[in-house]
Amino acid sequence: MTTPSEPGHDQFDPSLSAIMGERRQLINVAYRLLGSLADAEDVVQETYTRWYALSPEQQDAIESPGAWLTKVAGRICLDLLGSARARRERYVGQWIPEPLPEERTEWINGRSGGAAIDPADRITLDESINMAFLVVLESMTPAQRVAFILHDVFRYSFAEVAEIVGRTPAACRQLATSARRRIRESQSPATPAAQRAGVVREFKRAWEAQDIDALIGLLAPDATGITDGGGLVGAVLPPIEGGKRLARLFAGAIGKAPDLTITERTVNGQPGLVAQLHDFTVVLAFDVAGDRIQHIWAVLNPEKLRPWTTT
Repeated sequence: MTTPSEPGHDQFDPSLSAIMGERRQLINVAYRLLGSLADAEDVVQETYTRWYALSPEQQDAIESPGAWLTKVAGRICLDLLGSARARRERYVGQWIPEPLPEERTEWINGRSGGAAIDPADRITLDESINMAFLVVLESMTPAQRVAFILHDVFRYSFAEVAEIVGRTPAACRQLATSARRRIRESQSPATPAAQRAGVVREFKRAWEAQDIDALIGLLAPDATGITDGGGLVGAVLPPIEGGKRLARLFAGAIGKAPDLTITERTVNGQPGLVAQLHDFTVVLAFDVAGDRIQHIWAVLNPEKLRPWTTT
């Protein structure tokens, strides 16, 4: 298995630099597989722990350390996905993947700016990281998710995926095919980035103005809203269906909290919003089809918002 690496600049131990240069790749893989940045970081830490538990002779015998690290991380993720299903069945309220900020800055016309964070710790943002995509991944079996992500997103061969999943290459091909079908069936028509940004910006303005009619016009008639409060008192809500109901909910929120501030932010590579009231933070991700919003995911669970509240 081959993986892209990012050699560091450790002149005293180039082998250590090469190993640590795989960190970004491992974080990228683990986040897509688990939908949680915190869990992904734990997986990477455990992967490196297992590497350094090897003797120098064992490490030298490994032809491709990057491939070894990815294989170990993939297997750890596969095990975690199996136990995560049981944990999420006990989760209080709706479970939504952890929202990921691109940079700690606002977005303008669909593009973000500002100082970049450490690239070694940064998730590469593309269509495989948006919230709608991650939500569909949650409906897959662990094996489907691993096979699809590693093959279709990271371009590993089915022979390589088979070593992680513990099935034949043919079985892994079938897993990826099934996953691909789920993705196609759930996808909204492609909407240009600037158009998505414009719709979300208009939603922000209508929300701030408590303009219910404007909000209704921006929401699809069958739009849905899902909130992840993680058990917070008063934040556990069932999914809300219907553009009119959602419009009234958002307009009412401003009425109850006139000091609420709403900021345009990039959420999982897409235009999103962050609403804050004192120490209370909500991150909103949107699925936009054409000029209408189809889905809104609102994350209130503070455990998932640490990257957003430590700016």
